[in-house]
Amino acid sequence: MTAWLLAKVNSGLVRVFLLLVGLFWLVPTIGLLLSSLRSPTDMSASGWWEVFARPSQLTWENYRNLLQNGDITGSLVNTVLITVPATVLVVAIGSLAGYAFAWMEFPGRDWWFLGVVGLLVVPVQVALIPIAELFGRLGLFGSILGVILFHVGFGLPFAVFLLRNFFAEIPRELLEAARLDGAGELRLFARVVLPLGGPAIASLAIFQFLWVWNDMLVALVFTDADSQPITVALQTQVRQFGNNIDVLAPGAFISMVIPLAVFFVFQRQFVTGVMAGAVK
Repeated sequence: MTAWLLAKVNSGLVRVFLLLVGLFWLVPTIGLLLSSLRSPTDMSASGWWEVFARPSQLTWENYRNLLQNGDITGSLVNTVLITVPATVLVVAIGSLAGYAFAWMEFPGRDWWFLGVVGLLVVPVQVALIPIAELFGRLGLFGSILGVILFHVGFGLPFAVFLLRNFFAEIPRELLEAARLDGAGELRLFARVVLPLGGPAIASLAIFQFLWVWNDMLVALVFTDADSQPITVALQTQVRQFGNNIDVLAPGAFISMVIPLAVFFVFQRQFVTGVMAGAVK
């Protein structure tokens, strides 16, 4: 009885602790949300926590100003145009390559895979100048397509590594049974491997989406005023118009809340994919 009671108390304390950690982690997000709903005068006069004593400060005027700011809204569209193709291409190409490295026989397969794994240690900063020169010669510098290609190139090594290891855990008997039923490699990949690899693919998609959406370094180097994503647009607004907090606060919140929403919506698949293969 005593051991059971201690276990219950310890479990309750752990849950309370985790709840407090989660609330503490959400404080910046909540603060930014409340700040984005206050007027510039109120923000300069007091902290965001003042709204709990004076809820009349909350207003949607900042978001109306944001929708009238062409630079911010255009950069948000550019962010979507960059993030979605870069994520889809990495998932699609990485899935095909991961299946090939896991279950298809071809000359030098293991050596090719080692080469892909070796690319994981190449830092992004090393490739910025050479690829910038290459994109300049190809006419891709300053375009959305150039940013997408850069993110795809640097996202594929991790995608291939993750999915190959996950696909390799699929029972061989299952694939052989599908081949005996007359399934070709493409049909086997689409009907058997992809459904079983759903958690790992979802994890990869979340990783890639968050990395590309929150990227600023690559976008700062490879985009111009017409193709810049929201991270660069907000940085430009701070540099040029440091006092327009009524536009910066809601813009920063929208930039942050979208990847947060994606993560929370797919968190079950994310955890399952990350833990896949850890326990046999």
